[in-house]
Amino acid sequence: MSATDMNATAEFEALLDYLHKSRGFDFTAYKRSSLERRVQKRMQAANVEDYAGYSDYLEAHPSEFTLLFNTILINVTNFFRDPEAWEYLAADIIPRVLQSLEGDAFVRVWSAGCSSGEEPFSLAMLLAEALGLDAFRERVKIYATDVDEEALSQGRQASYSEHAVSAVPPALADKYFEKSNGAYVLNRDLRRSVIFGRHDLILDPPISRVSLLACRNTLMYFNSEAQQRILDRFHFGLRDSGYLFLGKAEMLLARSSEFGAVDLKRRVFTKLLMPQHRNGVGMAAPRGNDVRNPSRSDRLRDLSFQMDPTAQIVIDQDRAIASTNERARTMFGLAPNDLGRPLQDLEISYRPAELRSLIEQAAAERRTVTVKDVEFLAPSGERIYFDVQIIPMRDAALDLLGTKILFRDVTRYHRLEDDLKTSHQELETANEELQSTNEELETTNEELQSTVEELETTNEELQSTNEELETMNEELQSTNEELQTANEQLRHSSDELNRSNAFLENVLSNFHEGVVVVDGDLRVQAWNNRAEDLWGLRSAEVVGKHLMNLELGLPVENLRQPLRRCLAGESPFERVTLQATNRRGRSIEVAVSCTAFTLGKNGWGAIVMMDDKSRPPAPPES
Repeated sequence: MSATDMNATAEFEALLDYLHKSRGFDFTAYKRSSLERRVQKRMQAANVEDYAGYSDYLEAHPSEFTLLFNTILINVTNFFRDPEAWEYLAADIIPRVLQSLEGDAFVRVWSAGCSSGEEPFSLAMLLAEALGLDAFRERVKIYATDVDEEALSQGRQASYSEHAVSAVPPALADKYFEKSNGAYVLNRDLRRSVIFGRHDLILDPPISRVSLLACRNTLMYFNSEAQQRILDRFHFGLRDSGYLFLGKAEMLLARSSEFGAVDLKRRVFTKLLMPQHRNGVGMAAPRGNDVRNPSRSDRLRDLSFQMDPTAQIVIDQDRAIASTNERARTMFGLAPNDLGRPLQDLEISYRPAELRSLIEQAAAERRTVTVKDVEFLAPSGERIYFDVQIIPMRDAALDLLGTKILFRDVTRYHRLEDDLKTSHQELETANEELQSTNEELETTNEELQSTVEELETTNEELQSTNEELETMNEELQSTNEELQTANEQLRHSSDELNRSNAFLENVLSNFHEGVVVVDGDLRVQAWNNRAEDLWGLRSAEVVGKHLMNLELGLPVENLRQPLRRCLAGESPFERVTLQATNRRGRSIEVAVSCTAFTLGKNGWGAIVMMDDKSRPPAPPES
């Protein structure tokens, strides 16, 4: 192997160790070739070149863990995958399973590596068909396990796409699925009989007393040593003559001493009696006088030790590791090759507790030494608390043979104590707040009493005010009637004014001369159509403006004095002829005349007439 390959291998092992420590997934039992292919697939997607860089990428992008695990675990499954094998299971194996049970005994089934639930639900439909739905609901429990929490969550929902359900035989699909919001949801009775849970085939104890165990195309991802351990656990979990249903890619020829082939083509095997035991996992099944068989007793003791939920470590009198159970190995990362190593060489000697001094104390005092509430941070990141017991083991002659170390998990009780303390503190705070609230309530009651008295006084005042408002309302009604009368008169006046204005505009429009009406200040009050035609200014542009300020083609400054005399009454009629330029830019001769008139209280005004002498005379009216 080249130096580059050795370096890549070391980096890959470091990556697996990082995954184990950071997320609690141990992939060391998987086949290296397939494992490397899947990791490299995610590396390409993340555009990372080496394993060390991918470890950094995982640390910077936590969401990548989910994508990596989904790629490694390959959650590929279908309903009734390999239909021929499932037909054989329904027609032959399930009837045998039911016949092997006495009376109405429970039917326990285990689907290991269940992914998103298609496989356990396929088993549920076949069992429901064989037993009837009522008996199925009462007798069947199907345990569906996997290490992928996301896949388990999908399975618990029991909701699938139309494409996924298309693999279910039409008769079963119509009977056990209901369409809801575009998805197909499994029958509630079948869902309740399937229990989903996280289970690691390498680390966790097997589910026991199982009549049928389905683990299809899962074992092929593990190396031979891991497969051996898993099959031993399967053998222990199955009832006598229970059935194991594997996938097409898996064989059991090397395990013929523990499992016999029922149908090799369809990968169905049965548990055999008198199995060969490995790794202290499994349970002998011979009948007769084997209770006095020393090997069986040894295996029972070893199995009891291995499956004890309390982590246990046994060291010999030389302070070397003599034995560890599975819980201790899982919790503290101990490996099989740690057996025989001195305790002081291992991390467990000082973490989570300083064991060396405690062992010496227990040996010297010849009694069990206990340390309570020892805190430990598990590989998964969970904080755990132990009561650690150091038990010296002596023989009949009181000679010290070794020491047994128990790690009793008291996390639950520790959390309950913390919760209890928190509850007491919250209760004390609540009592103080309650006392304060009572005092505030008494004060509020007094204030409310005073407020009630004030409200009674205010009510009397309001009654008096209401009477005044009624009187005012009557007065307002009378005023409103008067206003309506005035409004009617105003409307009549407005109509008359409109008619007068219309009459005036009509009169002015019929003059052939330009007519401009100004007040005493020479501000334009009226401007007829002929004036607009002469000078190009509309009425809206000139009304209200000073005549002398208008930009006309007419030299209006020459009209100032004649207009003043006309307004003063000195000359009732003035006529002036001026040279001008009309709106088209043509020179014209304009005769301008002025007539004064009174505007009532507003004083005098004047009517200015402007006649274009150069314009041809209007044709006589016929």
